[in-house]
Order: sequence, then C-alpha cells, then structure tokens
Amino acid sequence: MSALRILVPIKRVIDYAVKPRVNKAQTAVETAGVKHSMNPFDDLSVEESVDIRDRNRAPGGVEDICAISAGPPKAQDILRTAMAMGADRGIHVEMKEGEELEPLMVAKMLKKVAEQQRSNLVILGKQSIDGDSAQTGQMLAGLLGWSQATQACKVEFGEGDSVTVTKEVDGGVETVRAKLPMVVTTDLRLNVPRYATLPNIMKAKKKKLDKMTLQDLGLDNEKRLKVLKVTEPAARQGGGKVEDVDGLISKLKELGAL
Repeated sequence: MSALRILVPIKRVIDYAVKPRVNKAQTAVETAGVKHSMNPFDDLSVEESVDIRDRNRAPGGVEDICAISAGPPKAQDILRTAMAMGADRGIHVEMKEGEELEPLMVAKMLKKVAEQQRSNLVILGKQSIDGDSAQTGQMLAGLLGWSQATQACKVEFGEGDSVTVTKEVDGGVETVRAKLPMVVTTDLRLNVPRYATLPNIMKAKKKKLDKMTLQDLGLDNEKRLKVLKVTEPAARQGGGKVEDVDGLISKLKELGAL
C-alpha cells in the first residue's frame, strides 16, 4: 500500500451546545458574540486520521496529515486544535468575516489543494451542523474522479491500496471496498475524538500553518444559491387530555388522523 497523505477538511461552526438564533433581518443565523468550535463530524475526521497513524493501521504508513479550513482569521483556532490532536500541519484559506462558501465551491477548493498536496486520502465530516448540506464529500470525489465512501462507521486497510469501509445506511450497515485515492466522509459511530492536552496545545503553536486565498487557487467565490428567508421553527402547541378511549378516537377523527 502507498504511504497515506491524508487531507482533513475542517470547518468552524457555532458550537453544538449553543441554541442558534435567527438574526433580525431573517437572512441568516446570528453569529456575532456566539461561541464557535470545530464541526463535530470534522472532529471525528481528525481523530480517525491520527488513529490510523498512531496504531499503524495502514500497511504503507502515514506520511502526512494536513488539516485545512476556509474562513476568517478565527478559523485558525480550530486548525490549531486539529494540530494539537495530532495533525502535522495546517492550511488556512483566508476569507472575510461573514463570507460563506457553498458546497460546490468548497469541493472545488479541496480538489485544488488535494492535487497540490499530492493527497491520496481525504477524510471529512459527512456534513456541517450549520448548513447540513451533506454534499461536499460527494462533489469532491466526483471532481477528482476518486472512489468514495460516505457515512463511515469503520475504516480498514488491506493490501494493494485496498480500503474497506463500513457505512451507516437506513436500517443497518453496508460494507464497500475501493482503492486509493479515495474520499471518506465520517459518521458519529466511527470513533470518540480525543481531547487536546495542554502540552500538545503548546506544541501545536510551533507547527506549520500556511495561508492562502481562493484567488491563489485560481478560484472565485461564485454564488449559485440565494437564501430567501431564515425563520425559527414554529412553537410546538401543547397537548390535550381525553377521558377515555372513545374520547381519544373522536379526537383523532377530529384531527384527521383516522
């Protein structure tokens, strides 16, 4: 098996423990003054990449683990977190505060970087918890012409650049086998991410962090989608009580459920 050069895309999102609020203009979710962290599915991707190296799971070994994120200056925080978890280096694609990338543009950006970095395995979260598009991994595989396995809950390496991935599907799991180069998207049951220790956080400050822009990659942030309106879910209405089974049946008929 070839030595792995793993590219790990990560995204800075509103922390999963924070309840998002829609802004006054109803154009997006309010992000000012809100705690951000690494997208939870990307956390799994970093852990899986480091675990492959630490436990020598790939016969050819791991040559390089590179984390990449596109965003404002604060995106460097999650890149440092990824490096504290074990990534060898990071790439920050600099963007303005509030500027967003659509999944297709992210895939185009990652294609350019994967080719530049000579990556042969891309491990990324199946979706981000802000956009929930779940499209980037599939689009990236299509643009690169690589094999893909989505929603991975187990990744195993064999001989001859063979990779076996167990995937979460409706009602069970599905196992697929493909050859490198490959794109894998991660699901929640894949692993349990490690905490970055203080010594590793300090070491991460000395690791290499390259900076670039979309223009450096020959790309322009072209918009294909337009958000018309963002609203909060309607408030749930309280339930009611019935005296007996006949009353329940009558209520269900009244609601059109029977």
